[in-house]
Amino acid sequence: MNNTGFFNYMSVNSSNSLFRNGKVLTRRDINGSDAGSIGIELEKHKMDVINARNLLSSGKISLNNQGFDVLQSKLLEQDFDFFNNNEVIEKYYAECANIIKERTGSRNVYAFDHNIRSASGKKSKRMINDGQQVQGPAHIVHGDYTLTSAPERFRQLAKPSGKNDTLRKILGEGHSLIPKKILDNTLSNGRFAIINLWRNIVKEPVEINPLALCDASTVSLKDLVVFEIHYADRIGENYFAKYNNKHRWYYFDKLTRDEALLIKQWDSEGNMAKTNGKFSDNELLDNPCTFSFHSAFEDPTTREDAPDRCSMEVRCIVIY
Repeated sequence: MNNTGFFNYMSVNSSNSLFRNGKVLTRRDINGSDAGSIGIELEKHKMDVINARNLLSSGKISLNNQGFDVLQSKLLEQDFDFFNNNEVIEKYYAECANIIKERTGSRNVYAFDHNIRSASGKKSKRMINDGQQVQGPAHIVHGDYTLTSAPERFRQLAKPSGKNDTLRKILGEGHSLIPKKILDNTLSNGRFAIINLWRNIVKEPVEINPLALCDASTVSLKDLVVFEIHYADRIGENYFAKYNNKHRWYYFDKLTRDEALLIKQWDSEGNMAKTNGKFSDNELLDNPCTFSFHSAFEDPTTREDAPDRCSMEVRCIVIY
């Protein structure tokens, strides 16, 4: 069934990201954990949230156009330890890459980063074994990359791993994830995307802090606010969003461990990406879309004794 939920948007007084009239940022320590932020002013809005499970067979929801999709994806190893960083990188990354490659028909997929999110894990400051601190569900409307940061992240992955790169220990000193020839060929005459594979990593279906996805075709340029992420050795960028009553929100009710949710974070073939944000159409994304906003949301119908959500997103570079 459909639902309503509460979403945190940036204040309507926030600077327009494309012109960078202000500074909104957060800092991450050497382990990639939160280390403070400035300039974040939020407004809470109640929105309708459509259960996308009812639309999967209708063709009205797709990774290409709306920016998200879900599929049945039983884990190859049922006893997999998601809190063991090395095990995730050495085993689960390849599984995620293969799932996305098969779903998109792309030539190459490279998994390069991941997070675990849990409200109780964040509160207790739980650490991933040989990794960073568990993060809380992100209760703010956002996209993970921008016109600047998406191609820049692609370039960084063709260079030797930096201090904050998840793959630094696995690749070894001086080695990169992506061959420079593939980078150059793709940037000059190809298509790349960044797609997250999001999964519930506990046995109980997701009830509390469910994840919602915004139909990309309902977002306008004026909604965007650049949000900088200051790491130890680089600065990344996300998009936050200002409230727009045209935004159409979806979620997949009670996601299980045996489902993979794909979220498009960037697509170089998207209308916004190809025109560098300069076009007359008021809508951001046509066919295909450039990215999908997403956010955890407060569901007022959640039962009081609902189990904590514990999820992992694995970020992947996709080469078409």
